[in-house]
Amino acid sequence: MSSRNDSSPAPSTPGNTTTAPYGSWKSPITANLLTGGNVRLGEAQLFGGKAYWLESRPTEKGRSALVECDYSDPASPQTRDLLPAPFSIRSKAHEYGGGVYTIGGGHVYFVLAADQRIYRMPLDGHTPEAVTPEGPFHYADLQFDAPRKRLICVQEDNSAPDAEAVARLIAIDLRHHGESDSTPPQTLLAEGADFYASPSLSPDGKQLSFLQWHHPNMPWDSTELLIAEFDKDGGIQQVQKIAGGEGESIFQPQWSPSGDLFYVSDKTNWWNIYWAGSDKPIWEIDAEFATPQWVFGMSTYGFLDANTIFCTYTQQGIWKLARIDLKRGRHAQINHPGCDFESIRCGQNQAVFIGSGTTDFPAVYQYSGASDTFQTLASSSSVPVDATYFSPAQPVTYSVGDREVHAFFYPPHNPGYLAPAEEKPPIIVFGHGGPTGATSAGLNLKVQYWTSRGFGVLDVNYSGSTGYGRNYRDRLENNWGLLDVEDVCAGAEYLVEQGLADPKRMLIKGGSAGGYTVLAALTFHNTFSAGASHYGIGDLTTLARDTHKFESRYLDKLVGPWPQAEDVYQQRSPINHIEQLECPVIFFQGLEDKVVPANQAETMVNALRGRGIPVAYITFAEEGHGFRAASSIEMALEGELEFYSRVFNFDLAKAGPGIQIDNLEENR
Repeated sequence: MSSRNDSSPAPSTPGNTTTAPYGSWKSPITANLLTGGNVRLGEAQLFGGKAYWLESRPTEKGRSALVECDYSDPASPQTRDLLPAPFSIRSKAHEYGGGVYTIGGGHVYFVLAADQRIYRMPLDGHTPEAVTPEGPFHYADLQFDAPRKRLICVQEDNSAPDAEAVARLIAIDLRHHGESDSTPPQTLLAEGADFYASPSLSPDGKQLSFLQWHHPNMPWDSTELLIAEFDKDGGIQQVQKIAGGEGESIFQPQWSPSGDLFYVSDKTNWWNIYWAGSDKPIWEIDAEFATPQWVFGMSTYGFLDANTIFCTYTQQGIWKLARIDLKRGRHAQINHPGCDFESIRCGQNQAVFIGSGTTDFPAVYQYSGASDTFQTLASSSSVPVDATYFSPAQPVTYSVGDREVHAFFYPPHNPGYLAPAEEKPPIIVFGHGGPTGATSAGLNLKVQYWTSRGFGVLDVNYSGSTGYGRNYRDRLENNWGLLDVEDVCAGAEYLVEQGLADPKRMLIKGGSAGGYTVLAALTFHNTFSAGASHYGIGDLTTLARDTHKFESRYLDKLVGPWPQAEDVYQQRSPINHIEQLECPVIFFQGLEDKVVPANQAETMVNALRGRGIPVAYITFAEEGHGFRAASSIEMALEGELEFYSRVFNFDLAKAGPGIQIDNLEENR
């Protein structure tokens, strides 16, 4: 075992360099920096000339705070928390939530994390009041119906203990709220589909559009766009499907200020924007204007005015901003240093969005359509970090058989250190979650934490990832655990061939579905020397039987229909082939995880312990699927770094937390 100490020297002045082994470099990008001075930004919106967004704050145990910003004085934007601590906004709908607040009629309406009820509070007040009853309900995609003084939203009803949750679109009457102790009456708008999302009101209040889909589809597989008329009682009638169906994914239906309906469809392989009633995209391009709908309330475009769309799209993993002139049929890219954009909301010739660059922290921006200029309203980081420590993403493409695979490579980099000339760096291959998701080139301190210590990172958009067209996304159909695993292994081998990695110190890490890719790669291939599974999946059959409704049929397309294809699930489950896993693994698991229950990790850990393989198991009692509290995030980073240092016997610049690694000394 190595002696972990604080002896690794740092340069005394900028420009000086010290020669030290990879992995031992001292870095200012600490685990504490990732939590103490950083927040996660989300759900930017515009209401009444002010911007709003959510901040997930690790230092407040992951509390999700709602922030208001008055940017009328460009020189000094004024921000304030609308809800005082400890109030936290978060929805459990689909377990991933989203679409958790809206503003209208002088009030903010939101889903309270503590009890999942919808509350409202005057914008100038501090005492929320409930507008939905207690019960096993989850809510999302809140929309304010001003003409009828009510909320329209998705409701997830978990009343039946032995049956799936029932999804509905409902309206909650607010006209008489507060006059008695009773909760407002509710109107059922739609029921019968397995899932609903994205309700959108026409500007004149006469029509409602929304999405629905059915098992076994996920929203990026097949969805339907419906439009309906409101009747005199506030219900809906004359419901008709206007787009979507089997093999077509619809994203973000939205009405223009002039009352025209738009949406995003992938019917030509690429997620492009369409005008309802037209068979051709408004801008036909080999690019994606959508992302997979893991959460409610996602938005990639909006209307600056009736004839101008402000949007973001991605090509080859890089996101860009653009304006589309609907009247003239023109489009133009907008200059911005960012490479990753989300949460676009528009109104009155303005937009707000969240963006990040390869060396720029995620931030909330305001865009003026009149002047074509940007204003930074808030940054995710309050602690300055010298950008010379950052290793910018480098897009790479490599071949795996007859298919191309895309990734971002981050070479080890620290201005204060050089490695010995004969040494090659250890490499960590990242497998993103989903698996239907994608990684981006935007600045991520969880990547820079490793590169600034002397690790190379390869962040892989393996087959099945989004951003490269539907055909790329559909590669993983019936192939999860095969192509994704081949792609991450081939990525590591590609770096060795390029002379960029030490073949004896190739590591792999991932969370959730990425954790399954980790365990499958370690079990069925011999490419990697160690790995880290963050709330990952070891037994596909357990996942098929024991997960929440949103993903309960997800594996039907990724692996095969359950239970008819049970033999395939058994074949691809690492737990059933544990005798093939020969290298050290560290597991991180939240004990409140409902998406990937803790028994997944525990079964794998116990099996490895029994076989004498070095293994570590770190649990977090109050965490769910993903870690939010500062202490959990810090422990996960520092514990993983210590694990690698002890397995590969190199010194650390700072002592680790002292994790327990079973069977390590016996394998020396």
